[in-house]
Amino acid sequence: MAKKTEARHQIGALPVRERDGTTEVCLVTTRETRRWTVPKGWPMRGHKDWDAARIEAEEEAGVSGTVARKPIGSYLYWKRRIEKFDLVRVNVYRLDVLRQLAAWKEAAERRVEWFPAEVAAEMVDEPGLAALIAAFADEADEGGQEPV
Repeated sequence: MAKKTEARHQIGALPVRERDGTTEVCLVTTRETRRWTVPKGWPMRGHKDWDAARIEAEEEAGVSGTVARKPIGSYLYWKRRIEKFDLVRVNVYRLDVLRQLAAWKEAAERRVEWFPAEVAAEMVDEPGLAALIAAFADEADEGGQEPV
């Protein structure tokens, strides 16, 4: 009988802003493979998941703002380990960015860039994350995404 693969749990932030009538998403590169993704990490003891997502966004992307208390969605991906891959489910929380810091914890380790939401969906490799960003972009285009 095949062993059921249990997904590990991570939290992520979808940092967003409005610029010249366009909804933009902030993406960061991963430290090892330099792929575009959203700021994410493991849950933090003593913090609600939404607050941990806010902290990850500040540490990885140097952005701060207002975070939604409920995830806008989730996606699955395979996290590379030394000798194996782990299946991980990431719950993603919207972060309305109010400030971009001049210096932050992981500034030297990652690239950070703003993309129109539709473009951001095309920049990420994980299909589930791409679908989540594309759905967010569609709602934003229709005026269905109100700030948190």
